[in-house]
Amino acid sequence: MDRKTPVPPGDDMKEQLAGNIARLVARRRHEDASASLGERVAERITRIAGSMAFILLHVAVYGGALLVLTGLIPVPVPFGEGLGLVGSLASVEAIFLSLFVLMNQRREEQRADSRSDLDLHVNLLAEDELSKLAAVIHRMAEKMGVELDPEAAEEVEKNVDPEQVLDALEKVEGNGGAPGHAGA
Repeated sequence: MDRKTPVPPGDDMKEQLAGNIARLVARRRHEDASASLGERVAERITRIAGSMAFILLHVAVYGGALLVLTGLIPVPVPFGEGLGLVGSLASVEAIFLSLFVLMNQRREEQRADSRSDLDLHVNLLAEDELSKLAAVIHRMAEKMGVELDPEAAEEVEKNVDPEQVLDALEKVEGNGGAPGHAGA
């Protein structure tokens, strides 16, 4: 599989699904390419800082410095009182790594919000189509003389108003929160 065709060909993958995946991958690549220099640097540093090699390097560097500075490993050149400097360097590094991680998390949160909006849109479209399909089935059942529960059929044929759902969620959250979520 090369970088231009992100979806491996297969008999069991529908063409539409493969096309959708390819479009989503192309969009992600476009977003990555249009990221600012700061965002790209933050992502790269975050990726490096999250690797085992980075951890091992820090264990070796800071561990070695501490062993030398505490005198557990004698060296011919005196370093003096360098523990404060090592602590200061570690603190400054931690501050900058935290800032890069926060920048990267903000970007990922924006991507998650976009995916969430897309999910909501697709779900609303599917719900609308299913409501229309239920109405067609209801009419077919009437023509065929099949008895249906009229209340259940009417309920299934209703479209959900997303504003009503959001209002209901806000009301629940205002009264102690939805299950699994903290109240406001």
